Amino acid sequence: MAYAAKPSSAKTVAAASACRRTRLVRATSRVIVYKEMQRYLFKVGPIDLAGPLLPGIVDFFEEGAAAGKGVLELIGNDVAAFCDDLVKDTPTYADAVQESISGRPGTDER
Repeated sequence: MAYAAKPSSAKTVAAASACRRTRLVRATSRVIVYKEMQRYLFKVGPIDLAGPLLPGIVDFFEEGAAAGKGVLELIGNDVAAFCDDLVKDTPTYADAVQESISGRPGTDER
């Protein structure tokens, strides 16, 4: 028995196509943001990523996904600024290197 497709209107086809494009853009955005966050966090290096920081990030994205929000709706267009805000109160490897060079925490002097 041959499968007979239901006749569909141009509006239905266009809506389905737009929905597929939206899903593709959201999936692509998630991958790009994930890679950019990974690159940033590995470069800056929060010392205790496995502490409260990582579960907080996961919860944030899970809640956003449950609300039907895209990743860029959640974090904005500036991934680095979002990551800066995430680690602003967290000691980083960059801080540790700066302290070892200067001998004093939070200074640029040698």
